[in-house]
Amino acid sequence: MEDKISITYKNLIKFSDSILSLGSPIIDNRIEEFENIIGYKLPKDFKWFIEKNNGFSLFGNEVNGLGEEFLNASLDKVYNFEHSEVENPIPKYFLPFSPDGYGNHYCLDFSRIENEICPIVFWQHDFKYENLTEVETCNDSFVDWVNEVLIEWTLEEYNYDGTEK
Repeated sequence: MEDKISITYKNLIKFSDSILSLGSPIIDNRIEEFENIIGYKLPKDFKWFIEKNNGFSLFGNEVNGLGEEFLNASLDKVYNFEHSEVENPIPKYFLPFSPDGYGNHYCLDFSRIENEICPIVFWQHDFKYENLTEVETCNDSFVDWVNEVLIEWTLEEYNYDGTEK
């Protein structure tokens, strides 16, 4: 998995700074504090990415960072808001990490974590799920999500320098 993570990261950082924004590394213990608060360990691929770049976005598709500098877009703030302050709360074992701009979120599914990796689900805020198995599983891991949603979808229409194909 470590090779897959580093290859994905190398492909991500091929994009021009004009369309890719990378946060600073996390050098304190905020990840461990967050894990203690939510009661779940972050999957190793997600943790690797946010330790290296705390929050990042490619052409407006963002992965939330963790910390006061992100204000209400910080992972902890979004987690609390989406679990307790909305009409259709997300289950506690889903961590929303990437908004789609329409109130929906890509989430880590902690209920299915195995070998420090968990699948990514897409939570629709305005859909009343009768059973949580109805929540769409998008990818088997965070690194697969980065490959598909950020890198592949961007490369369908744009080059690494941001010019249209």
